[in-house]
Amino acid sequence: MTSRPASERPYLSIGEVLGLLLEEFPDITISKIRFLESQGLIVPERTSSGYRKFYDEEVERLKFILREQRENFLPLRVIKDRLDTPSEGLERPTEPPSAHPSRNRGPRREVIVDRQPKRPAPPDPSDSLGRLPTYNRAEILDLSGLGADDLDQLESYGLIAPKTDGRPVGSTGLYDEHDLAVAEVARGFVEAGFDVRHLKAWKTAAEREAGLFEQRVLPVVRRRSPDAKAEADRLLDDLTDLGGRLRAILVTRALGTLRDPR
Repeated sequence: MTSRPASERPYLSIGEVLGLLLEEFPDITISKIRFLESQGLIVPERTSSGYRKFYDEEVERLKFILREQRENFLPLRVIKDRLDTPSEGLERPTEPPSAHPSRNRGPRREVIVDRQPKRPAPPDPSDSLGRLPTYNRAEILDLSGLGADDLDQLESYGLIAPKTDGRPVGSTGLYDEHDLAVAEVARGFVEAGFDVRHLKAWKTAAEREAGLFEQRVLPVVRRRSPDAKAEADRLLDDLTDLGGRLRAILVTRALGTLRDPR
């Protein structure tokens, strides 16, 4: 059984998975794990705040992929074929979560499949760190479905911040994946009857939460040990996940009187 962090949650963050794999696969990186996901070889679930959740099955699947690459020099296409249709006598890891709608870890229960179209999940909060913004204004409007006036308001309130570094004076900025995710979520609020100005409350709360986490993590970052950065990343993963879980619990409890008790 894979070891768990102190929070005793039943899954690992991407940083914890990296630490688990490094001994056997010293060349593994977070970018490599994300790339395998982008190619459809792994499909980790997400937390409410957008972080990947790796259960034991995903970890074993990752190990299988990496061993096939290292020992048999197989391309990803062939490895994916082996995972999907293993030959006789070949034991494959559990399929990714998308292949198991019930994802049942307790007593069996009836699963009702929601066939309504889903909005795309927000990116993992660390996905665009160090990555150049790539979306222009027209693309952000088209991909998010947000109106131009609402996008202007998001920018004026600081919820979206186009980047203009190195671009000619007077040119419009570029947006990153986080900007796109905020715009998409904002569209949902607008469709639900909210004004964009109401979303300032989330920005204020997020900045306060980030400031609190920063006080805890900065001392770790400033250590002069080789593993300080990795430890800080794991701590941030845990704190962000805990914050998202606590927020969801408190909101659910506060809205309890509005729900049908049946």
